[in-house]
Amino acid sequence: MRISRPVAIGAGACAVALGLALTLSWSAGQGGRPHRHGRARAAAASAPPGGGLSPAQLRTAYDLGPLLRDGIDGRGQTIVIVDPFGSPAVSRDLAVFDKRFGLPPPPSLREIQPAGPVPAYRPTASRTGAASETILDVESAHVMAPGASILVAETPTAENEGRTGFPQIVTAEEYVIRHHLGGVISQSFGATEQTFRSASALRQLRGAYLLAARPAYRVTVLAAAGDTGAAGLTYHTVSYFRRPAVEWPASDPLVTAVGGTQLDLTRAGTRRQPDVAWDDSGGGRSALFPRPAYQDGVAGIVDRRRGIPDISMDASCASGIEVYGGGFPADPPNWSVDCGTSLATPLFAGIVALAEQEAGHPLGLINPALYRMAAAHDDGIVDVTRGDNTFESVQGFHAQRGYDLVSGLGTINAATFVPELAKLAG
Repeated sequence: MRISRPVAIGAGACAVALGLALTLSWSAGQGGRPHRHGRARAAAASAPPGGGLSPAQLRTAYDLGPLLRDGIDGRGQTIVIVDPFGSPAVSRDLAVFDKRFGLPPPPSLREIQPAGPVPAYRPTASRTGAASETILDVESAHVMAPGASILVAETPTAENEGRTGFPQIVTAEEYVIRHHLGGVISQSFGATEQTFRSASALRQLRGAYLLAARPAYRVTVLAAAGDTGAAGLTYHTVSYFRRPAVEWPASDPLVTAVGGTQLDLTRAGTRRQPDVAWDDSGGGRSALFPRPAYQDGVAGIVDRRRGIPDISMDASCASGIEVYGGGFPADPPNWSVDCGTSLATPLFAGIVALAEQEAGHPLGLINPALYRMAAAHDDGIVDVTRGDNTFESVQGFHAQRGYDLVSGLGTINAATFVPELAKLAG
């Protein structure tokens, strides 16, 4: 469980739960300051949603309409959500979410615990935060790929800075990959590279990503770039490194790092202005991994190091998604507005599922295809040229034309991005 810090959003604030969902919510009729814990008590369960973006707005913003009309909705694909602990009420919460927005249920929503049984639920901060994260991940992925099945791989140990929790995550992911249980894995967690004991200690945890990249499996692995801008939390999560730092597994060359943007949409979901890089979006150069070949074309930006993110989706607390969840003794069901790269990553997982359906086969590592698309100025990749990720006292990076270390290659237009990715990847 990561620490939280408030960030200003107009007259209010949102809690930045690093590596977990960011939740912006308020009591009905009060318009007050959001609570800082994982999922604040907002409106009663019977009240209308609290003002976040709806599935329809997000689909319009990313131009999913042409794909959905052509039957490209993720059918036949499975999105794997990996989360420590999971949520005991995810099926019920997704059903409420779907009913409110008129979405079909996924063909299948399964929960497995391949790394060992998850301890019985208790309403601690760690467990309520993990449940909130799981709900956000599942509902966000389902919005983008309503026809895809969802598999939640739950692990029995919290993921913190350093190695903690990662052996269990690796075990769960290797099980999923070896048993061909899904074509895309979404990870909304990470740890600052410098909090690992050594580079070799981190490399020992790469087994799942090495396996996913093998031709026999070809699983696409995604990871959130983080919510501390260019900074990185220290091991005890009470301070930040004084120099730019990035998170792993997002920094792994075999993983697609998903950064964050801020959207400005009308009620219909059309843009009032181009997307801006979210100021808390993780990004920078890896201290451990050298530049992969697919980033040779952006060597002037990344230098000799692996640069992240690769691609970006909505993450800002000013353009968060409407989420339904709760149902625990200390956290009754409610509507809330969630944000962070924990939102961006499952949104992009849904996009990958659409491309897998379009291609008719698994895509595997998509990063080489992404950089080829950007080099060819493919219409599916939309450049983000404003914003930066300076955080606390750590000087960040500025968005600019082409690749940058806050938004990556930019964001997407799904109607053209999905068929082009399907053609180039895998």
